[in-house]
Amino acid sequence: MIRRVLPAILIAACVFCDRADLTLCVEETAPDVKTIVEKADELYRSTTSSAELEMTIITPNWQRTLNMDVWTEGMDKTFIVINSPLKDKGIATLRIESEMWNYFPKINKVMKVPPSMMMGQWMGSDFTNDDLVKESTLLDDYTAKLFSPENADPDRYYIELKPKEETVTVWGKIELVVQKETYLPVKQVYYDEKGNAMRILDFKEVKELGGKNIPSVMEMSPLSKEKKGHSTTIKYLKASFDEELPKDTFTLRNLQKKR
Repeated sequence: MIRRVLPAILIAACVFCDRADLTLCVEETAPDVKTIVEKADELYRSTTSSAELEMTIITPNWQRTLNMDVWTEGMDKTFIVINSPLKDKGIATLRIESEMWNYFPKINKVMKVPPSMMMGQWMGSDFTNDDLVKESTLLDDYTAKLFSPENADPDRYYIELKPKEETVTVWGKIELVVQKETYLPVKQVYYDEKGNAMRILDFKEVKELGGKNIPSVMEMSPLSKEKKGHSTTIKYLKASFDEELPKDTFTLRNLQKKR
């Protein structure tokens, strides 16, 4: 049974072990799943982060591009401000722990986002509110285990993530694929509770930004028939990590600041 769930590279590594030593060999060779998932959670965040992003939303009927600045602190705080296009300039999102607010400058109004809306689309994109502000994390809200699919790439690890009983989510499971050498994500596939693949997030164009190697492009593609021809791409233009941020960054006052 052990051999069935091991990635191919681990099985090969155990060929030279005596059967009695197989378990020991696996323990010495297998990666720490928690470490891989934690790195995926923190990849774009670190202690603090600030970045300039470009989001392109494509549908069969229209296309638009947003430019925005994003700041984060740990896993608990996120602040996003849209810079362009002009009609969306100044729209801002703030998340502090489990609470989230949106600010709309044209009506000068702050609206609190209820937990039931965390899986709603952010600015009409294929990313949810939760995707952008990371209210939930893979490490805390999902149970992770390695698995080996058919035709597995020997240079990648495959991790199945199933929501914990207390986790509020629409996903029945998530499959995370990472590079073995770097633990950098390659893709995430999201499934509904019936086991149907609903969307795929591809990570592309690894670059050094802010002293870290990160995939600078993330492309979200829905897989349902209703969403045929839809996709959203986020491109990192600039990024810095572990630098001190202004003390008022993650405040409601800053959320409503005129820009």
